[in-house]
Amino acid sequence: MSLTDIIEIIIISVLIYYMLVWIKDTRAWMLLRGILVILAFVLLAVLFEMNTIVWIADKLFNVAMIAVVVIFQPEMRKALENLGRKNILVSLFNFDFNKVENGKFSDKTITELVKACYEMGKVKTGALIVVEDEIVLTEYERTGIAVDGILTSQLLINIFEKNTPLHDGAVIVRGDRVVSATCYLPLTDSLSLSKDLGTRHRAAVGISEVSDSLTIVVSEETGKVSIALDGELYRNVDAEFLKNKLAYIQKREQDTSKVKSWRRRLKDVTKIRKESNE
Repeated sequence: MSLTDIIEIIIISVLIYYMLVWIKDTRAWMLLRGILVILAFVLLAVLFEMNTIVWIADKLFNVAMIAVVVIFQPEMRKALENLGRKNILVSLFNFDFNKVENGKFSDKTITELVKACYEMGKVKTGALIVVEDEIVLTEYERTGIAVDGILTSQLLINIFEKNTPLHDGAVIVRGDRVVSATCYLPLTDSLSLSKDLGTRHRAAVGISEVSDSLTIVVSEETGKVSIALDGELYRNVDAEFLKNKLAYIQKREQDTSKVKSWRRRLKDVTKIRKESNE
């Protein structure tokens, strides 16, 4: 066995492992178990030479492959989206097609966000706030009502006040501004979430699975604050934890800006060299 064969086996093993881990946390796990049961029956039919069943299984194979693609389409799309938003790809290639530049939010915005969330928590006002990072959430922003106002704690509290036109749905924050309210977010299919969690929490995890945003949830039942980041839900967090996570997102944006700055500098150096050669 050559070194290439060993590397190939390792790569395939890692891919299969991560695929099974990914499938296990979604509804695809139950579907996969059903498929495995059918395959077991087909294998028994082959061993016991049940020719009719084997013939039917052979004819249905192509149809079954198409059915699997259709059934697993949401999960496959989510996996490809996760692969496409890895930072290594962003740093190596410039995929900024028709992209809106994200502004870095300030320390004052962090303070206002934290203040608003815990003031709403005291009176059990439900809230769902998406803090946009590098991936622009235009498709979800369009599902809501444009606000485009400077973020303050009072603005957020007024938006989520019960019986007001904008209190349903999510608010999207870009930089220091509230860009949209009453937005619809995708719900997660994860089976690991507790059954006592409502739509807000599932939507928060859902948007964190398809983007690099940080989403804050204020529970209408308990007043507790939770956050979703990178597909993980952190429940009942305190103000200091929330502030640190927002600062982490803020720093991550700064790091990305540094990469873009170095990219621009490299382009400038290349341009100068070309001009000097001419």
